[in-house]
Amino acid sequence: MATRISVSLLPLLLFSFSSAKQPKYPVILVPGDGGSQLYAKLDRSVVPHFYCCKKTNDYFNIWVNIEEFVSAECFVDNMRLRYNRTSHTTRNAEGVDIRIDSFGNTRTVEWLDPDACVQKSSYLSYFYNIVESLVALGYTRDKDIKGAPYDFRRAPNELGEFYANLTKLIEDTYTENGNSPAVIIGHSMGNPVMLYFYNQKPQVWKDKYLRAHISLAGVWAGAVKTLRLMTSGDSLGVYVLNPLTVRPEQRAMPSTAFLMPSTRFWDKDEILVSTEHRNYTVNDYKQLFQDLSYMDGYMMWQDTSNLIIDLEAPGLEVHCLFGTGVPTPGALQFVPGGFPDKYPKTVPDDGDGTVNKRSLMAFASWASKQKQPVKYSALKGAEHMAIMADKRTLQYIVNFLTGAS
Repeated sequence: MATRISVSLLPLLLFSFSSAKQPKYPVILVPGDGGSQLYAKLDRSVVPHFYCCKKTNDYFNIWVNIEEFVSAECFVDNMRLRYNRTSHTTRNAEGVDIRIDSFGNTRTVEWLDPDACVQKSSYLSYFYNIVESLVALGYTRDKDIKGAPYDFRRAPNELGEFYANLTKLIEDTYTENGNSPAVIIGHSMGNPVMLYFYNQKPQVWKDKYLRAHISLAGVWAGAVKTLRLMTSGDSLGVYVLNPLTVRPEQRAMPSTAFLMPSTRFWDKDEILVSTEHRNYTVNDYKQLFQDLSYMDGYMMWQDTSNLIIDLEAPGLEVHCLFGTGVPTPGALQFVPGGFPDKYPKTVPDDGDGTVNKRSLMAFASWASKQKQPVKYSALKGAEHMAIMADKRTLQYIVNFLTGAS
């Protein structure tokens, strides 16, 4: 995640940005996996422990909320989706309603945790540095910078309501800003989520309402790290969380299956998970989930694996920024007797610490598949979350929006 150092540099960066040319286009921010604040309301008849809350009078922030991690099993049971094998869709737990709050508002994506006290630490900052850079240019929050959060637990095939709201947001933003097309800035999973959206839209609509897409750390072809969520679970750097405790929630997210390594970008003989009994490649997902006794995971992968597998060109100008040179999980190795509950050893690969380089660069073929420009910048050492506050990222965005690049 972004560091305190990056935020301390912000005043110097804002000073340099304030003297830049005036911006030309409104901006809409699309977060990645875990990047949207989620709010829940409870009316439960059964909970996993006596100390878990059964009923709330109103909606409360459930993600990210550090206090929720104290009772991790309660949190996991409330957040975990239930998969229906007949409809191939998911639902919330009985008595749990989870929603997005204030769609279109930047505050929903500037910080992972809305608590003002927590925001004094930069560890949970998200689009904040980017928004502050744009404000220094003359942008105004919620007028020509807007946020488009969504339920990141789900994959594009279940985001119909989000896509409808996003269409309206883009069209309204266009009208409110003097018929100026919008620039979409996406992070991580927000980029394949947007690619699916672009592939469904008529070219005439994209030509009218969209100026360009700026991708930050785009997960275009999946990431090996998701296999750790499916197998051992992953504390995601939160030391108070036991990976096995959060694993049921991580496994149950269709978005985790959606982000598994693509069969188009990993070789059929390339070992991704190794155990004392057998190895698994992208061609062994069914066997992997059978051995995990979790066939819902395999069905969710079947539901989502083909959504953008062909990586059809988006049909608008694209700028892709991504980190390289950061050790990234390239394969998982379980010690004898350790599969799947023991945390595996990782074989390092090139990437941004989360996403493998081959996935970050999977967009490369678009240059020959569309007439609109496809540009990229590889940022040495830019970690998956830290790229959001990297001065090279901020300067690139400012230069594009002001016409300086």
